[in-house]
Order: sequence, then structure tokens, then C-alpha cells
Amino acid sequence: MKTILVDAIDGLILKDGTVFESMHELLDGYPNPKLVLTGANDEQFKHYNLDKSPYEVFTLRHNPEKADPKYFEILLDKYNLKPEEVIYFEHNKEAAASADRKSTRLN
Repeated sequence: MKTILVDAIDGLILKDGTVFESMHELLDGYPNPKLVLTGANDEQFKHYNLDKSPYEVFTLRHNPEKADPKYFEILLDKYNLKPEEVIYFEHNKEAAASADRKSTRLN
């Protein structure tokens, strides 16, 4: 079963810190494990209410950014996942491309 990765800000969490309910309902319709991805630092984590996320949140506090393939290398290693074991919902083209580059290098 694939793990669903979902972008935090403008993905699952709106800029006002509330949950994007349509996305939450969509995600809850699947039994897959879910992880919310962000680069948020501690201040941003609090500002966007990420502690109220309905799923576990993963952040590297902008070190590195999600636009850096190293972010995904660290993520996959931490959760013992392979690129083919995840599905990623991301609104930022650079972060999505970074994940894709990481996937390409691992396969």
C-alpha cells in the first residue's frame, strides 16, 4: 500500500491555518498511510497551526528546502520508503520536480 504524501501549506492546510476540508475528505477516503510535508520552521509551524494537522507532519525547517532532492532523500530514509511506494500531492512545481528528480536517481 502506497503512502500518500501531501503538501502542507496550500495543499492540506490553507494559509489561514485551517484544514482544506475537501482535500481532507478526499484523503480520508483512502486507507493508505498519510504524511504532510512542509519546510516550515518552528514559527511557521505555529502560525499555520500545523500541530492541528489530521496527519503526521514532516518538516526539515528549510534545511534543505523541498525544492532540493536531498529533502526527499531524508524523508524516504526516515520512513524507510522507496519512491515507488509513495504518491505525492504538491502544488509547487519546483518541489514536485525535486521529488521527481529524487525518484529518477533512485530507480
